[in-house]
Amino acid sequence: MNRQRTLRRAAPIAAALVLGAGAGAGIYAGVDTGSNHAAETTTVVSSVPAQAAVQTTTGPSLTQIYKDATPGVVDITVNTTTTVDNGFFGPQQQQGQAEGSGFVYDDAGHIITNAHVVDGATAIKVRFKDGTTAKATLVGKDVSSDLAVLKVDAPPSELHPLSLGDSSAIEPGDSVVAIGSPFGLAETMTAGIVSAIDRSISAPSPSQFTIAGAIQTDAAINHGNSGGPLIAVATGGVVGVNAQIDSTSNDNAGVGFAIPSSLVKSVAGAIISGGKVEHAYLGVKVGDAPNAAGAQIGSIVPGSPADKAGLEQGDIVTAVDGKAIASSDDLTASVASYKPGDKVTFTVERNGSTKKIDVTFGSRS
Repeated sequence: MNRQRTLRRAAPIAAALVLGAGAGAGIYAGVDTGSNHAAETTTVVSSVPAQAAVQTTTGPSLTQIYKDATPGVVDITVNTTTTVDNGFFGPQQQQGQAEGSGFVYDDAGHIITNAHVVDGATAIKVRFKDGTTAKATLVGKDVSSDLAVLKVDAPPSELHPLSLGDSSAIEPGDSVVAIGSPFGLAETMTAGIVSAIDRSISAPSPSQFTIAGAIQTDAAINHGNSGGPLIAVATGGVVGVNAQIDSTSNDNAGVGFAIPSSLVKSVAGAIISGGKVEHAYLGVKVGDAPNAAGAQIGSIVPGSPADKAGLEQGDIVTAVDGKAIASSDDLTASVASYKPGDKVTFTVERNGSTKKIDVTFGSRS
């Protein structure tokens, strides 16, 4: 089975900090996709020949994109402290260091990265393209979308914000580039295409809530790329944040995913404004319906909005507020489009009959 892995890189100068795979496509709080769809509901990326992207490019050249974007991409180093059980000597503190990527979000010094990049950080340092470094503080993070916002106090000359593109406008076949620090090699750019859109991926443990609308790409991404931008070649805008790989070797295998810029915009906006990031919560695990279009409910969290509304295991959801649901990914995306407290009507098939069930979404952090 393929393993989904986050892409923070353990630095060689310290004890390796191994990150667990983000198993399966879980959605407890939105929807959880079952094992029959696990291979498709994963996270981040892999390689494709750079010349293929050049041949399909109609916007700026890849060289120009690199020159324009790399001043706004940063290398992130985090110091960590973990507790290790050394048997006879008992639990002891172990110092470590890990590395990831990020990009400048605005002129105020906010930087976007993955939440798992800064997980457990006791100190965070950002390195700009010209070699200048700055201490970063964590403004906030949302583990269920695997996004974090940092803040650096740096001179304006170091801050080159990258513009967010419209992730809803991209299509399979569009050329994209990924920029980051794979294996510590800062300012590395790889090129490929959008392989698929609207994938559902799992946030890393302990959350493992589902992230809807993920972009699948074959631009090469490896450990250290986490938090770096996925840029649309046609517009030069950031359409995603690279987050994970799906690989049996723990390295780039040609299939990857990025968190969509639409989610980045809403989460970053809430964190920077001091608000609370909230996501609609349903409380079910689902998979694709076995013999027809729809999303089949596999299990329900006791006391969840789904439970209170009367949804049952085995129900096949075919529509939400009249909008057709053809797969578990569709249901995941539908739930993610609502806010806590929203009331919707589910159309479900149960034992050969069609039922309308009103559901009021709860909230998850």
